[in-house]
Formats: sequence, C-alpha cells, structure tokens
Amino acid sequence: MTAVSLGLPEVPPPPVAARRASRRIQVGPVPVGGGAPVSVQSMTTTRTCDIGATLQQIAELTASGCEIVRVACPTQDDADALATIARKSQIPVIADIHFQPKYVFAAIEAGCAAVRVNPGNIKKFDDQVKEIAKAAGDHGTPIRIGVNAGSLDRRLLQKYGRATPEALVESALWEASLFEEHGFHDIKISVKHNDPVVMIEAYRRLAEQCDYPLHLGVTEAGPAFQGTIKSAVAFGALLSQGIGDTIRVSLSAPPVEEVKVGIQILQSLGLRQRRLEIVSCPSCGRAQVDVYKLAEEVTAGLDGMEVPLRVAVMGCVVNGPGEAREADLGVASGNGKGQIFVKGEVIKTVPESKIVETLIEEAMKIAAQMEKDGVASGEPAVTVS
Repeated sequence: MTAVSLGLPEVPPPPVAARRASRRIQVGPVPVGGGAPVSVQSMTTTRTCDIGATLQQIAELTASGCEIVRVACPTQDDADALATIARKSQIPVIADIHFQPKYVFAAIEAGCAAVRVNPGNIKKFDDQVKEIAKAAGDHGTPIRIGVNAGSLDRRLLQKYGRATPEALVESALWEASLFEEHGFHDIKISVKHNDPVVMIEAYRRLAEQCDYPLHLGVTEAGPAFQGTIKSAVAFGALLSQGIGDTIRVSLSAPPVEEVKVGIQILQSLGLRQRRLEIVSCPSCGRAQVDVYKLAEEVTAGLDGMEVPLRVAVMGCVVNGPGEAREADLGVASGNGKGQIFVKGEVIKTVPESKIVETLIEEAMKIAAQMEKDGVASGEPAVTVS
C-alpha cells in the first residue's frame, strides 16, 4: 500500500489575489509598492527628543519584526533629534509632520527615509508644495500623503459634510496632483478612517484612480482587542483584493503588539511566509484536558521560534487525532494522557503532566533538523486544538 502524506502541502498556497500594480518607492532599503512584499510599520510612543528612549523602542520594534518606524515631530527639540535617530536606527525612520511645515524640511535635511505630511492640518501646505517637492527630490526622500478623517481639509468637510470616502480620496489625489505639477512622483498615500467600512471604500476608490503605493491603516482603531478586529477586517478585505503595499495596525497598546498583529494578518493571508503557528481548539464539553492552559503554555515555551512549524494541541477524541496528524507536531489529549504525533505518526503516549514538556522538546528537535536542512521560513506550522 502506498503511504499517503497527511502533512501540509510542501508548496504553500498562492496569495488570495494578484497584487494591484503600482509604482515602487524606496523607504531607505525597504521597497514599497511595485510588487514588493507588504511591509509592516509601527510608530514610537516616546518623545522623539528623548533619543535614548526612542532608539530603545525602535530596537524593540525591530526585534519584533517591524520593518519601518515612524516618529512624531511636534517640536523643534524633536526635529533636532531626527538626524541622530535616523542614523542609529536599524530600520528606516519616517518623520511624522503636522501643523508646522518647517519640520518637513528639517526631516528631509536630517536624512529621514521618508516624511509623512498631513495636508489637512499643515499651515498653508499647498503654497509650499513646490519647495517641499524640490527638497525631497534633491535628497531622494519619498513623501507620504496621509489623509485622516479627523483632520480633513475644511474645504472638503464643507463640500461633503463629513469625512466620506469620496472626500478622503479627493483630498489625497488633489495633494498628489500638486506634487506632480513639480515633477515629483516619489509618493505613497494613505486615506485613514476609524470606521473600517468607510476606510475600505476609500482605499478601493483610491486604488482605481491612481498607481501610487498605498499605506493601509484604520486610524484610532481602539484598544488591543477592538483595534485588532477592526484592522484584521479592513486589511483582510483590501489585501484579499490585492490592495495595499504597507500596513500599520493602530492600537491603544504597546507598539510591539501592533507589529505582531500586522505580521499575523499577512501570514494568515499568505502574504508572508509562516513561521511558528499554534493551532488549538476553542474547547468544548468534549474536552478532557484544560486546552486553554495547554495552548498558553506551549505558546510561551516556543515563543521566538523562527522556523515554519505547525503545532496542534487538541483536547478531545473527535477532531484531535486528525488535527494532530496534519500538523508537524501535535497532541491528541484525553483520559489523563496525550498521544504525541510527529509528521502524522504517533511516536509516544505521555501523561497529561508531561504533554507541554514533551511537545516543546519534540518541537526543538524538529526545528533543529529544519535549520540543518536549510528551512528558514514558509510552510508548514504548528496547530493547537
């Protein structure tokens, strides 16, 4: 009898949709648009003028997988700190500018990888586009036109009555056209709103009317749980249609959490190679072990694992054996013990008290072999149920 592989396919499934064709810009060494991988951004919460604290937070974000970081620049002291931060940061730094146009020029001179401008609240912004375009062009600095529902130009609020998708898109394209008049096209655009429905429609309209790379974001998304849901819904809807070139999950939570959520969204859509994946069931009356506790302990024990490993932690005999077989590593639990599966085969049965210890031990063995074989990222992963 021919053996049938019960593991995941060796070749990962294709992305959910073809990527929207767009221009490509370079944010430091990170390409954005033009078919480049979707990058994950975040923003520091420190005062930028506190250089040590800001660089420390950037280092933490870098370690979590962040690829581009934005820093606020509301004061002259912040502007003065930009050159040091941009030089010492391990990832490209974008200066976030509101209200004062002089800080746009300061950020460009400081060597920031890009500058985010908010035309809706920068004084007489349209009158200074020529000078900004020249300075940015001379330094090779991309400009992000960031339109926000909460700071939309008053003229458009009067025209539309509120921050509608049409108003957001009109604002962004108007500002882009002013840069285009001066031969500057090194632009990416965002049209953020706190309502995912409005945000999705705005980006869909924008994607149809320009070829600039798009920065996705649900602004003021909320606390961690709510903001994660809103961002996942909005990003999923757009990325599944090929819309979006870089993302920032905005949470009322430490910025490292934003990065974790963003990476997980991309992995779930097949837009980023999977690493460790824990698959676990929600538990039910059939479970004969504490699945919640098992899943949490296994997740904590394997935190930081980089190889594409799927671990399944299952709590009953209905779906447990099947799910455990389809993972790289899994356990089907019941009656005070657990059957340990590796690549679809039962290798041992252990007491419930030894399940976590055994799974971590076997995961380390598999990971070591994968690293030896040169498998660094991609499918498959680990499931906990």
